Amino acid sequence: MLEDAIGAVDTVQDPGEVPLHIHSRLTGPIRDLTFLEKSLLFAELAMIAYNDEDETRRACQILGFPDVSFYDRDGSQAYRFRNQFDCVIACRGTEPNEWNDVRADANAAAVLAETAGKVHRGFKQEVDDLWPMLETALINNDQPLWFCGHSLGGAMATICSGRCFLSHIDSNPEQLFTYGSPRVGDRRYINFVSLDHFRFVNNNDIVTRVPPILMGYRHCGREVYLNRDGKIRKLGMIARRRDRWKGFLRGLTRWKIDHFADHSIHNYIDAILAAVQEERAEVQSGSSAKDATHYADDVSSREDELRQQSAPASEAATGQAGD
Repeated sequence: MLEDAIGAVDTVQDPGEVPLHIHSRLTGPIRDLTFLEKSLLFAELAMIAYNDEDETRRACQILGFPDVSFYDRDGSQAYRFRNQFDCVIACRGTEPNEWNDVRADANAAAVLAETAGKVHRGFKQEVDDLWPMLETALINNDQPLWFCGHSLGGAMATICSGRCFLSHIDSNPEQLFTYGSPRVGDRRYINFVSLDHFRFVNNNDIVTRVPPILMGYRHCGREVYLNRDGKIRKLGMIARRRDRWKGFLRGLTRWKIDHFADHSIHNYIDAILAAVQEERAEVQSGSSAKDATHYADDVSSREDELRQQSAPASEAATGQAGD
């Protein structure tokens, strides 16, 4: 469980660095958490994965993961977090100053996946570099295994979770949580990745719209959509477009481009934290915590609908409504 101290914030900071605020306090198995508490925990782990090893270890002591291992192969990076109950693989997202990350994001050609169907060449190459190290680290893992990541890290975590089903080791994969993840593969590929997957999309987050549907790419997993006010909502295509336009116009009044600001992992965390706080208030008043089906939507039917519509070519090319 998470301690009843979401309102209390611990701060980890290196001299000259932006402070890292930690809200989650894990004191038991992840399976015991509510869906929103899991979502907050994995969002914070995805954020922590961007930091150096020393800062990450300090943050994970607060979170409840005393065992931290870092894996780096040619710029492809991930952390393994462990405690007495669980094991988590958190893949590091795009770092603009890392040429390897920029190259991976730009290399959008589809190639045959190790599993089934086709997958984004750049994302696959990132995992090809890293997977042998992760697979070795997971030998004899008898704990529930969770995957998470933000941006490129979300794409890598998706591919890693699929590799588990081909591996010669029994790694006990449990669930996958991604935030601001791009599309990873084609329909055959996403149908193969059968792990329970929750994919968070924050309003106008531009990264969730690429690579485009017209290149054959699809999203996988169940989508959890954050509207322009940071609230989790299930919206149809028309309501989604309206919400995005309002978010975009509001961003202009604040002198920011909503499509890029919405991609920040910190904005994801702020929205999910608010939802956790609201849930806890409801539970204290006698209500029950809601499960994932209340928040998560199946995106595949909406992407099929988008392809069948006579939408403007420019919108379809960027996957405007199909994330």
